[in-house]
Amino acid sequence: MNSSLKLVFGVVTALALFALANAFFIVQMTQHAIVLRFGQVVREPISEPGLYFKVPFIENVVTVDKRILDLDLPVQTVLSTDRQNLDVDAFARYRITQPLRFFQTVRTIPNANTRLASFVNSSMRNIIAGATMAQLIRTDRDRLMNRIQEEVNREATTLGVAIVDLRLTRVDLPQVNQEAVFNRMQTERRQEAADLRATGQQAAVTIRARADREVVGILAEADRRSEELRGAGDAERNKIFAEAFNRDPDFFSFYRTMQAYEQSMKQGDTRMVLSPNSDFFRYFGDPSGRRNGLRAPAAPGSPAPAPGTPAPATGN
Repeated sequence: MNSSLKLVFGVVTALALFALANAFFIVQMTQHAIVLRFGQVVREPISEPGLYFKVPFIENVVTVDKRILDLDLPVQTVLSTDRQNLDVDAFARYRITQPLRFFQTVRTIPNANTRLASFVNSSMRNIIAGATMAQLIRTDRDRLMNRIQEEVNREATTLGVAIVDLRLTRVDLPQVNQEAVFNRMQTERRQEAADLRATGQQAAVTIRARADREVVGILAEADRRSEELRGAGDAERNKIFAEAFNRDPDFFSFYRTMQAYEQSMKQGDTRMVLSPNSDFFRYFGDPSGRRNGLRAPAAPGSPAPAPGTPAPATGN
C-alpha cells in the first residue's frame, strides 16, 4: 500500500511540475509573443521581454520576429516609358510593426515575403513604366525608389509590416541588348573621332596655308629690304670711290689698274689679245700712266674707270 501511494504521489508530482513548467514562457528581446487558446487570440501581443504566465495545456504561444527582415527580389524585366526593356534587381528591408495583424493575415515570414514581393514588383512596373531609362539610371533614381517604397508601404500596412528601406541595386539593359547598344556607342564614338580628325586636318591645312602665305610675304619683304640695303651700300661704295678719286685721281687710277693686272694675269693663264698701243698697259711704258706724257683728269665726282679700260687722253 505504501508503494502504491508513493507511485501515485510521484506521478502527481511529475504532472504538477510539468504543468508548472508549461505555465510559464519567456519573451525574448527580438520577439513579439501572441498567446492563443484553441487557435484564438486571448490577449494583446506581448512585445516587452520577460517571463509570462499562460494556462498550461490550453494556451500556447506563437512568437513573431521584431527585427529588420530581408526581402531579396529576383531580377525583373520591366518596360520603361521610352520602350526599353530593363533588367531591374531590387531588395527591401522591412519590420513587423503589428504582430497581431501579421499573424492573422500571413502568419509566417515566408508567406509575408511572397506577398511583399508581389507588392514590390507591381509597384516597380507601374512607376518604371512612367520613367525613361535615363531617369532610372542617372537623374531621378532616388525619387523613383522613394515613390516605390511609399506605394509598397501603403499595401504592406495591411499585412502589419512597414518597409524600412527599398533600393534598386541594378537597372540595366538585358544582356541580349547590351551588345547592340555597345556596338552603336562604338560606332558613334568612331564617327565623332572621324569628325574631329577631319576638323583638325582642315584646321591644319588652313594654318599651313596661312603660314606659307606669311612666309612668302616675309621673304618678299626681306628681299625688298635686302635690295634696298644693297642699293644703299652700292651707293655708299660709289660715293666713297668718287671721294677717293677726287682726292688723288692719279693714285686711284694706278691702284685700280694694279687690281686689274692682278685679276687678269693669274698664274697659268696670261694670254691676252690687245693692240700694241692699248691703254691697258700704259703703266708699263710710263710709270705716270700718261700716254705721250699727258692724261686728261676725270671730271670731279665721276666714278673711276673700270679695271682694264684706258684712261681718257688729252692728245695724240
